[in-house]
Amino acid sequence: MKINKGVFFVLLGAGCFGFTPVFAKLGFGHGYSLGQINLVQMVISFLLLWSIAFLKGDGIKGLTKKNIIPIMITGCFIGLTSIFYYGAMQYLPASLAIILMFQFVWIGILFEWVFNKIKPAPITIFSIVLILVGVFFASNILNGDMQGLPIKGFVMGILSAFTYAAFIFFSGKVAVDVNPLTRTSLMVTGSTILVFILFMKDIPTVFPLEGNLVTSAAGVSLFGAVLPPLFYAVGAPLISGGLANILTSVELPVAILSASIILAETVTAVQWVGIVLILVAIVLNEIGPNIIRMRKRSKRTILHQHNKN
Repeated sequence: MKINKGVFFVLLGAGCFGFTPVFAKLGFGHGYSLGQINLVQMVISFLLLWSIAFLKGDGIKGLTKKNIIPIMITGCFIGLTSIFYYGAMQYLPASLAIILMFQFVWIGILFEWVFNKIKPAPITIFSIVLILVGVFFASNILNGDMQGLPIKGFVMGILSAFTYAAFIFFSGKVAVDVNPLTRTSLMVTGSTILVFILFMKDIPTVFPLEGNLVTSAAGVSLFGAVLPPLFYAVGAPLISGGLANILTSVELPVAILSASIILAETVTAVQWVGIVLILVAIVLNEIGPNIIRMRKRSKRTILHQHNKN
């Protein structure tokens, strides 16, 4: 029953995150700037998360003066991801921006190799190649749909993948014994400070607050910064890390579907082939090593029994 509950909450968190492009695109459609959307969504995230943390009242365990700053610095990667990810959507279709951001999977593997000296296994390298093939199809290069799109959008999309991979990499190493809700609140605090510094000139333009801006920013905040971390905090401890990573990949098809249905973006059959390849590569990277180990163990068992006979 615990596993089912864990699977449910992780899927719910990933599904929520898949709806953020819809609200970001709606905000841009109303004429709001990247700075305005980020400023308001960070304030909403900050207020909501800290309100929940204070109401719960048990979040200071493991928190010290030494780890507050590292947690907040790690949270700056959330702010950068938000800036680059939604920035890419200003210039590209949401579906393409999502695919570019999803390159964090192989970039994370690269980080492990560079910083932790963990060389990727052959199955992992094959998964990376499969992801890149999937991106080729999913980006619709074959139909020439990428022609005329600003290079700035592609750069921001790839940068969002790097900053998201950095967030995942460092968040798994910084103050892991601190309450997840408090860590998330502190990370959003760091992210909020960064966004306010980078978009200082946009602060006066936010006031007076307009309904469409609040709605768009609240949607991005709720489905991007508040609900997913809370659902992951509940569900992830109940299942294995590998299964959690596989389940979070549901964000990709949810985001593509929401962009297709709600934003009326065209997603071709070739693009769906690419998306499926990316998902298969993620699953293969997670379960492939376990399958190889099981096969080796099975062969050793058979060989041992053969030698006994």
